[in-house]
Amino acid sequence: MPTRDPHETEAPVAVVTGGNRGIGREICRQLAAEGYRVVLTARDKAKAEAAAAELGVASFPFDVTGDPAPLAEYLTDAYGHVDALVNNAAILYDTWQRAITADLDVVREAAETNLYGPWRLTQALLPLLRRSAHPRVVNVSSESGSLAGMGGGTPAYSASKAGLNALTRMLAAELRGEGVLVNAVCPGWVATDMGGAGGRPVAQGAASVTWAVRLPDGGPSGGFFRDGKPVPW
Repeated sequence: MPTRDPHETEAPVAVVTGGNRGIGREICRQLAAEGYRVVLTARDKAKAEAAAAELGVASFPFDVTGDPAPLAEYLTDAYGHVDALVNNAAILYDTWQRAITADLDVVREAAETNLYGPWRLTQALLPLLRRSAHPRVVNVSSESGSLAGMGGGTPAYSASKAGLNALTRMLAAELRGEGVLVNAVCPGWVATDMGGAGGRPVAQGAASVTWAVRLPDGGPSGGFFRDGKPVPW
């Protein structure tokens, strides 16, 4: 596995999508507090900049449904490598739909952000991750994507998260020999704009994700976790 010399003595670089609010924002805060150089991305440039300024981190406007090349170029110029990619951005918890009557345009829209977005970005940033001595990819998933417990409802969200889990397994297998740890994490039902009131604190859900970012070399890869414990696929 390539080393990131001469970057080894520098603070690690973490890229977080959908970082301007909710779980993504708290992931950025926690990683920054642990010494990471965080790049917070969000679709809205002004919102990304405002959140980043409050947290004391860098920002870059990025829509995961778009071209990741400008982000990759910025990261190359600014840092030269990436140590952790957190694919957090997600949309459409479609509680109003059922699979038998689902609007497939809504399903496609969810897949573009929740599955194809992380897929495109991971591909684009792999050259930068390969320059890290301790590369990590964390896909923020959901127990809604677990086939073991899946029932009816939320078809767009559930199917796209199940796809993200499958992508996690494939990437982990293909990158295992290079030392890139790739895992999916369910933060649990968290009290956010998407999750709604009544969930557990945002800090607790985000900590479930940052655990996977901080895994030691030789740690698990290709797993599905919540709070550091396996979740059934």
